[in-house]
Amino acid sequence: MSKTAVVIPNYNGIKFIADCLNSLKEQSVQDFDIIVVDNNSTDGSKEEILCNFSGVQCVQRIDNGGFPVAVNAGIRLAKENGAEFVILLNNDTVVDRFFVEKIVKAIETEKNCFSVQAKMLSLKEPEIIDDAGDFYTVLGWAYARGKGKSADKYNKPGKIFASCAGAAIYRCEIFDEIGFFDEAHFAYLEDIDIGYRAGLYGYYNKYEPAAIVYHAGSASSGSRYNEFKIRLAARNSVYLIYKNQTLLQKIIHFLPHLAGFIIKQLFFTMKGYGKVYHKAVLEGLKMCQTQEAKQKKIGMVKGHFKDVLKVELQLCLNVLRKIL
Repeated sequence: MSKTAVVIPNYNGIKFIADCLNSLKEQSVQDFDIIVVDNNSTDGSKEEILCNFSGVQCVQRIDNGGFPVAVNAGIRLAKENGAEFVILLNNDTVVDRFFVEKIVKAIETEKNCFSVQAKMLSLKEPEIIDDAGDFYTVLGWAYARGKGKSADKYNKPGKIFASCAGAAIYRCEIFDEIGFFDEAHFAYLEDIDIGYRAGLYGYYNKYEPAAIVYHAGSASSGSRYNEFKIRLAARNSVYLIYKNQTLLQKIIHFLPHLAGFIIKQLFFTMKGYGKVYHKAVLEGLKMCQTQEAKQKKIGMVKGHFKDVLKVELQLCLNVLRKIL
């Protein structure tokens, strides 16, 4: 029984899944399990896993429930198998030979660390950063630190707001306290949401550059800007604010949030997606009125007032980090 499990959500990943799994076969350590949760793929990738990777446990879903549904199923199975840590990995990644060893080492002795993100490099241009830690701001914006910049500038470990769930390790026992990934997201910002939630409970997330992952990017949804991504990201950005902030915070943040949404509206209008973005924001507002959303509200965690203040400070500082 391994203390670490790698969970890979897969949906029509025939172009990438074999390379991903083969890179895990070549790790410097092999004391980990591999779980692939297939979201009802139709491209032959599920058959590829079942036929050619006998050591991989493949969970076959009958529908595509989205990223959070898949990873939650994998995390729960890993916990049932006795895992202390779970590594979430996108199917369009190839990992460095020392990836598992380095990322486990980065979290195993730090009890208050919820997650550690790897140094994600572009698969096509490995000298370029794909993601060096996710940050969230008082404007209601999330961003990947370092995206498109030289990888040499991001060689120092440190705390981040949240880990990109495309290449990160999580401490399993903390899920029991703060909850799992919010399945209402379907895709986009669910990793920011759970990182935010961890902060409200007094835990932290960090970046580990020694753990390296090469990421193709946009493998499932297509180009950087498309209706699917814009709709879900915009909808979920409204939902994320509603869930994780108190009424007082929403009042204090009203003008920054308004400015953030107006700027995004103008940006996507210039890109030709103005109507898509506007409708998605309205969809997010409706989403916040559901009973399910009301039951998931966090806001102020009892006994964690100082932690809420720490998160609040991060939201402001992260605007400066983005600018600088």
